[in-house]
Amino acid sequence: MDIYQTVVRPILFSGANVDPEWLHRRTIEVLARLARSGDRAIGRWGKSRLQATFGCQDDRLKQQLWGLTFPHPVGLAAGFDKNGEAAGIWSSLGFGFAELGTVTRHAQSGNPKPRLFRLTSDRAALNRMGFNNCGADGMAANLASVKPEFSPRIPLGINLGKSKVTPLEEAAEDYRFSFKTLYEWGDYFVVNVSSPNTPGLRSLQAPQQLAPILEGLQAENRLGKPILVKIAPDLDEEGITAVVDLARTYHLAGMIATNTTIGREGLKTQILPATGKPIAEEAGGISGAPVRSRSTQIIRSIWQQTGGELPIIGVGGIFTAEDAWEKITAGASLVQVYTGWTYEGPWMVQRILQGLLQKLEQHGLSDLTEAVGLSHRK
Repeated sequence: MDIYQTVVRPILFSGANVDPEWLHRRTIEVLARLARSGDRAIGRWGKSRLQATFGCQDDRLKQQLWGLTFPHPVGLAAGFDKNGEAAGIWSSLGFGFAELGTVTRHAQSGNPKPRLFRLTSDRAALNRMGFNNCGADGMAANLASVKPEFSPRIPLGINLGKSKVTPLEEAAEDYRFSFKTLYEWGDYFVVNVSSPNTPGLRSLQAPQQLAPILEGLQAENRLGKPILVKIAPDLDEEGITAVVDLARTYHLAGMIATNTTIGREGLKTQILPATGKPIAEEAGGISGAPVRSRSTQIIRSIWQQTGGELPIIGVGGIFTAEDAWEKITAGASLVQVYTGWTYEGPWMVQRILQGLLQKLEQHGLSDLTEAVGLSHRK
C-alpha cells in the first residue's frame, strides 16, 4: 500500500487544504536538513534507508550523455529545489539526476502570493512564482556547503533565468554572470527562456534575442560543459525549428521539452477555487497532465529535425512508466518529473523505473539507449 496516495495526499490536498507553496517550503526545509546531516552516522543511515526504500538500480537503465553517467533516466525537474538547498538528498530519494533553480543573477522574491495552485481534477498545477530565488551567489554558497555530502553522486543541472530587474537588452550579461558564478557546481546548465512568469522572457526564444545569450555563455564555457535550452510547449513548428537551428549553430548539448503552458484548452477546472476567478483569467503556466501530449509532440519534432543527433530531456505530464516510455520512444534520452511527483508521491520514481524495465523486456531490448527514438524506427 502506498501510504502517500492513500493517507497523506488526501489529507494535504483535500482535508487540511494546505497551501501548496507553504507545503513546498516546509518540504524543502526538511530535505535540506537531511542533506546536511550526511556527515553524521544517523544522517548516513537515514539516507541509505531512503535509497533502499525509493531507489531502483539496474545497469540496463544507465544513460551516458555529455561524458556524464546517469544511473537511470528519471530526474527532478527545475522549480522544486530553486536554491540548491537540498541538493545532497535527491539521489537518496531515487532520482537519477536533479536540476536546480531556476536561479537568477539577482536574488528576487518573485510575484505576489498566492502564486501556486493545484488543479486536482486536471492532475495539474498552475504557478506564477516569478523565479523567486536566493540569487546566483546564494545558490553557490548553498552548494558549497552540501557538495561533499553527495552520496551517491548524481549529475546536477543548474537552470538559469533572467532577473526581473534586468532589461531584456542586457539579458546576455545577466545569464553570463550566473553561469560564471555557478560554473564549478553544475554538471550541465540550462538556459530558461520559456517561463511565462517573467515579463518578456519568452521573447528571448526568438533567434535574434537568444543568439547573444548562447554566444556569451559558450565564450565563458572554458571546460565545454553541456549547455541546453528549455523551450515552451506553446511554440509553433517554425519557432521550434528556429531554436533547433540555434542549438546547432552554438553547439548546444541538447534541448529540454518543455516548460509550462499558457494554454487553457480542455481543462476540467473552470474556476480556480483559491481565487474564485475563471481559470482563463488567471496568469501563470500550467504543468502536469494537460501538457503531456504537447511536450511529447515537440520531442518528436526535435528528434525528426535533428535525426536524433541532439539529446533531448523530456518533461511534462509524466506520472507513470507509460508516460515516461512514450517520451523516451519519441526521442527523449532523459525525462524529468515535478508535478507528477507531488501527486504520486515518493514511490513514483521507483514505479516508473520498474515499469521501464518491464518495457525493455517486452520489446526485447537490452538497455534503455535502444529505446530512445524507438517509435521513429518502427
